Amino acid sequence: MLDSAWVGLRFAHFTALLLAFGCVFFSAWLAPDRVRQRIARRFRLPLYLLLALNASTALLLLMVQGGMMAGGWPDVWRPEVWWAVVGTQFGNVWLWQIVLSGLTLAIAWMRPYRNMALVLMLLCAQIVLQASVGHAAMHVGLISVIHRANQALHLLCASVWLGGLLPFLYCLRLAKGRWRHPAIYTMLRFSRYGHLAVAGVLLTGINNAWLVQGEWLSASAYGRALVLKCVLVAVMVAIALVNRYVLVPRMNRDNTRMHTFFVHMTQAEMGLGALVLAIVSLFATWEPF
Repeated sequence: MLDSAWVGLRFAHFTALLLAFGCVFFSAWLAPDRVRQRIARRFRLPLYLLLALNASTALLLLMVQGGMMAGGWPDVWRPEVWWAVVGTQFGNVWLWQIVLSGLTLAIAWMRPYRNMALVLMLLCAQIVLQASVGHAAMHVGLISVIHRANQALHLLCASVWLGGLLPFLYCLRLAKGRWRHPAIYTMLRFSRYGHLAVAGVLLTGINNAWLVQGEWLSASAYGRALVLKCVLVAVMVAIALVNRYVLVPRMNRDNTRMHTFFVHMTQAEMGLGALVLAIVSLFATWEPF
């Protein structure tokens, strides 16, 4: 049961972190002034909820880790066990995750429009910290530094790609009205960053697989789950390419059918991304061999 709770919390934590990053990335970086505050207002409540989920699951993950280390559910609620976890390699890193997630929530709540750049930096720091736990922390020395840096880049690229899809759909809606030109400008900027993000996910993903499992994927449960993840990511890349190079050239203001099909394809891409996150949350708790 504790293992299942850990997997569920990990999925909720990183999903919230990824979606929050996407919302802030659009409003703090991609969008011009004409639509920046409009996007920020549209995602203000969802952002608060995502940041609250991010902060609460960060704390709960530390507590559940204590229960897994000590022996059961009763230990999840014991403060002395929490402090014991903080003394581990995982706990040293995760304490900063808890602090940063709480700080991010507080800043976003107090000054929602003026500090989006700072919130974006804090979310980036949390994503980078994720690379210091799990299989990326299994090595020592120079190979450990390389693996963690590669994993951090992998997670940042995934956050740009998957996290940006939800605000991208909102910009697509804005493009049908009076905000058409700035919304299209924002979507084109996301497309340029998205190309780099997809390429980054693929390259760093290949590096991660090699660093964890070596030249060949094993026939273990971990190896099979990793293959499934790769297949799902390949389908997502195919959808993204069809959207950008097949559907977008055929879209115009009056082409309702093509617009609807584009939205459905993007929603399918998001659904596959959720499946990838679920699989990663599961096999991250397994031995890679």
